[in-house]
Amino acid sequence: MPGALAGLTVLDVTNHLSGPYCAMLLGDHGADVIKIERPGTGDDARKMPPFVGGEGAPFMVWNRNKRSVALDLKSPEGKEAMLRLVDRADILIENNRPGAMDRLGLGWEALHRRNPRLILGSISGFGQTGPYRERGGFDLVSQGMSGLMSVCGPADGPPHRLPIAISDVAAGMHLAIGVLAAVEARHRTGRGQHVETSLLESALSLEVYEAAHVFATGGRPDRLGQAHRGSSPYQAFQTADGWITVGAGQQNFWERLTEILGAPELARDARFLTNADRVRNNDVLVEVLQAYLSTRPSQHWLDAMDAAGIPCGPILHCDEVLADPHILAREMVVETDHPTAGRFRTLGVPVKMSETPGSVYRPAPRLGEHTAEILAAVGMADPAEGAKTRRA
Repeated sequence: MPGALAGLTVLDVTNHLSGPYCAMLLGDHGADVIKIERPGTGDDARKMPPFVGGEGAPFMVWNRNKRSVALDLKSPEGKEAMLRLVDRADILIENNRPGAMDRLGLGWEALHRRNPRLILGSISGFGQTGPYRERGGFDLVSQGMSGLMSVCGPADGPPHRLPIAISDVAAGMHLAIGVLAAVEARHRTGRGQHVETSLLESALSLEVYEAAHVFATGGRPDRLGQAHRGSSPYQAFQTADGWITVGAGQQNFWERLTEILGAPELARDARFLTNADRVRNNDVLVEVLQAYLSTRPSQHWLDAMDAAGIPCGPILHCDEVLADPHILAREMVVETDHPTAGRFRTLGVPVKMSETPGSVYRPAPRLGEHTAEILAAVGMADPAEGAKTRRA
């Protein structure tokens, strides 16, 4: 069954994670994604460990469902091939510093003149405008400048980087939403547009509670460690044999939790009467609850809370969640057959659609694997093969 985006052609002129992740999302839902890479080296993510059969595992995870073309965009032949691909494309994704595509003669104005229906999607560190536009950006930098690091980690500790590339992934998601919105607009106008976001804005967009605090009070949000700004109890607790999460800030959940603990009097304690009271006295509440929860194993509490409808769960390690029966049932771990790496597991498609489901139907490409077939479709030979013939 074709995916929802079948019929769309996407040129992926990106490196690292944010741009490739955006293009991957489009490919997962059926778009024909053509990855344009530097001859000889390709996407920098190809060199990221660990390696399977000589292939970078990170690259394979977020570059599935793509075909690879090796083109030197600084050469006349490479640029001509690129422009012929642009003529047939619907979307082009790039994540270079602002101005880099212009220097190649492939900036927005040039592309729009060439193909007025083309949608250009750009991700940069700080955006195409503003005083910081020229700066390079990485996830680490955007986490620090967005405020994320200031509110993460232990309450009395230093600024803490989330050990996941949160702004890269968020930027890829935001750009995917943006270019699909532009596709819908094109149905009405017949014209493409330039859609752009940045790592900094994508990281900042996640701070909904923190922004609400600043806008409402004018004050600086404290670092709360495990606590939640507007709900309590809502955090991790240690049990007799591990750790669990408990989200019982909602009043009926809180009252049921006190019954499960065998301490219904806590629901009548003046310090914990309402959610606002519990948030204000969260440190004390955590000490009280921890004393109860540490007496029994995790599964005891999880079974009791599940039966009472209280949101809760075990804290799993990454290898555990990737083997969890629910995750497997939801097809969030799938296998591909890579021509070099062999059978390789990757993450599944998180958005489920009843009529046009997404899927992982193609492993990540080898560098330049599809150059000849894709350029033949636009009436050109592989420039690299021509160069070899001239040298001979």
